Amino acid sequence: MSQYDVLVIGEINVDLILRAQEITPVFGQEKLIEDSELTVGSSSVIAACGMARLGLRTAFFGRVGDDEFGHFMLREMAARGIDVSPVVVDRSVKTGITVSLSTPRDRAMLTHLGGSIDGLQADDVPADLLSRSRHVHVSSFFLQARLQPGLADLFARARAQGATTSLDVGWDVYERWDGKLWEVLKRTDVFLPNEVEATRITRLDDVEAALARLAEHAGVVAIKLGAEGAIAQRGDEVARVPVLPVQVVDTTGAGDSFNAGFVYGFLHGWPLELALRLGIACGSLSTRRAGGTAGQPTLEEAVAALRSAGVDLSAVGIES
Repeated sequence: MSQYDVLVIGEINVDLILRAQEITPVFGQEKLIEDSELTVGSSSVIAACGMARLGLRTAFFGRVGDDEFGHFMLREMAARGIDVSPVVVDRSVKTGITVSLSTPRDRAMLTHLGGSIDGLQADDVPADLLSRSRHVHVSSFFLQARLQPGLADLFARARAQGATTSLDVGWDVYERWDGKLWEVLKRTDVFLPNEVEATRITRLDDVEAALARLAEHAGVVAIKLGAEGAIAQRGDEVARVPVLPVQVVDTTGAGDSFNAGFVYGFLHGWPLELALRLGIACGSLSTRRAGGTAGQPTLEEAVAALRSAGVDLSAVGIES
């Protein structure tokens, strides 16, 4: 039996969230906002927190600076049940920061890489970590330029030792939408882009056409559609589900929480539609609180939300 259900490999940074109904800055002017919060950031970390919250045994490999932001992240990750013992504390880098300008409708982000975001290379990952892990997840592919060249081989090594793999790419700030991604997808069991990312990567305007193209390469593809829910494909099987109705406070990290739910369903052998519904439940419920992790549900909370929405979970042994 593996020591870890999931090993998350990726970037570590804090989030400074500035929240208001309307938050567009104007140079030369000062504007007031409704709230601010320093909290757990990074797509990889937020996904890891969601996985641990659902009960998956989760470890993290990444890099932080020997600074206040770095120590803050290590404390917060450990408090959420993540094994942070593999994380490297590197005095030569700064821990990255993302400033999130958040409204109930969407968010804009400003990021300083620092070195804790883009400093990781595939060869840095200890071989014994892979051997002790049932599943390997990577987020923010496009931000992690040094990880990109070796990631296909890293995924191949993980799969050779019996692990499955998942990937979320994040936004490409350089607008290239490549980075040898197609080679990585051949070794990816679960690919988790959003609609814009999927259409940019494939150069196709239609999301269903993009889904079909990506599903030719990765084992399972689940595309997040924001307020429209999500769509997924495995082989010839396609599933589409809506969001759950919630009072949205902050959308930060909703996609990462979706990833956690979908990976949980995948690892437990759930049917495609139900894994997609669990992802949607986790993503939707995460928006109830400010920040990427405060609203993340337990498995019991996610299941209760699905039951309330009339979803039949008997196929996975959960009775109504």
